[in-house]
Amino acid sequence: MDQQMKERAVEEVVQQIYEAYPWLTEKFGDNGRMRTAEDNFHHLDHLETAFQMDDSGFFIDYTKWLEQVLTSRNVGTELIVDNFERLSAVLPGKLDDERETAYMEYLQLALSELQQAGEQGGV
Repeated sequence: MDQQMKERAVEEVVQQIYEAYPWLTEKFGDNGRMRTAEDNFHHLDHLETAFQMDDSGFFIDYTKWLEQVLTSRNVGTELIVDNFERLSAVLPGKLDDERETAYMEYLQLALSELQQAGEQGGV
């Protein structure tokens, strides 16, 4: 994924999140919006690294770490789930077929991990 495509995907996801959760602006302000964009660039970087390594576990480990960090900052797991679902919806057509298949698989595995953790009270 080239940088311009990555920026468009991140912009689209961040806009959708802030439209769906307007209270985020009140709670975190412009800094929160900037951090959400940074987080999404990190998500995409970790998806690419997992793809390069051919190791879904790398993205799962990142997801577990992310959940711990964000929940410690009062960002609920449900927002991470929502973010990953939005990435899954935005990315198709923006990647080559091999990457798209891998990224979707990694995101689905991460979503399953987060949902199981939510049922058990934490990752």
